[in-house]
Amino acid sequence: MTDETLKITPLNANHRRRGARMVGFGGYDMPVQYEGVLAEHRWTREHAGLFDVSHMGQAKITGADAIAQFERFVPGDYQALKAGKQKYSLLLNDQGGILDDLMAGKPDHDGLYVVVNAGNKDADFAHLEANLSGDAKLKVLDDRALLAIQGPEAAEVMAAHEPVLAEMGFMDSARLMLFGVDCYVSRSGYTGEDGYEISVPAADADRIWDLLLEDARVKPIGLGARDSLRLEAGLPLHGHDIDAGTTPVEAGLTFALSKSRKERADFAGADVINGQLANGTDRVRTALIVKEGAPAREGAEIADADGTVIGKVTSGGPSPTLGKNIAMGYVPPQFAEPGTELKVVVRGKPAAAEVVALPFVAQRYHRKPKA
Repeated sequence: MTDETLKITPLNANHRRRGARMVGFGGYDMPVQYEGVLAEHRWTREHAGLFDVSHMGQAKITGADAIAQFERFVPGDYQALKAGKQKYSLLLNDQGGILDDLMAGKPDHDGLYVVVNAGNKDADFAHLEANLSGDAKLKVLDDRALLAIQGPEAAEVMAAHEPVLAEMGFMDSARLMLFGVDCYVSRSGYTGEDGYEISVPAADADRIWDLLLEDARVKPIGLGARDSLRLEAGLPLHGHDIDAGTTPVEAGLTFALSKSRKERADFAGADVINGQLANGTDRVRTALIVKEGAPAREGAEIADADGTVIGKVTSGGPSPTLGKNIAMGYVPPQFAEPGTELKVVVRGKPAAAEVVALPFVAQRYHRKPKA
């Protein structure tokens, strides 16, 4: 896309004022970095990074049949989800392929609040709009912005604005007055760090962004560090690590398949997915440490110890935290055991790689002790 055809978030002018380097992503003009990916990555790991994720799609699904209808397309048990909680799930096609990954929760008593990926949101919402039936209505919240604050100091920063936020645990969700406006807040994020995602009225985004950045513990962070952080955390990126031709079983996302839903097999692609759970798959998402040479980027071939190509890298790059090059990709299951020695082909040259367990860097979500 050209700069003229890219959409903008409500914070676009703010990013430019702050000297951000802008790039096209998901159809939007977005900040890739401010002072540098490495510095921003480390700041988020040590303090609190503020991300503009307003390009993501936000919607509500309401009505008496909202949850039952939504469950036709996702494998999560949302009927059993308690108020004030949210859950990661997958929008599936009839072959069990992942049309998108998403968050959906119950921050209030008005159906479901759903967040989907930027590049897929138009297709996702059109798919739901065309297929929801009964008393279920989709309302796209295109008048809202979405901010994410991530890192070990994020909770203290947010508690200074609203003390109740400190009491939230990972995947808690709430609708409350914050910064003087109506907000949806969840304790979640896409970096592997503790933090919050905050949906705010678009008209107030600029003011709230600046207010959060008045705290010395907070810096604006671009998409470059967001990508390196999520890679270290082992989180898949739709359109790269997962897509409509990938199933949750292949992708190692079986935690998103609720037991009750697998038993009922009443969601799109259930027969395919249950078959794979019983019989296995031809490939699985795998994590690699690249032991030598340049980083193995998306598209690089993965070979066995004898040099036979067995798969491809879907995400890869340097890990600032580990000081090593890391990658994710797909290989046959017999090559996916941690400790297996493989090779990646970078610029035509094979380089040694080793299979490791995900995540590369331990996730630090704030989980409340079970009562």
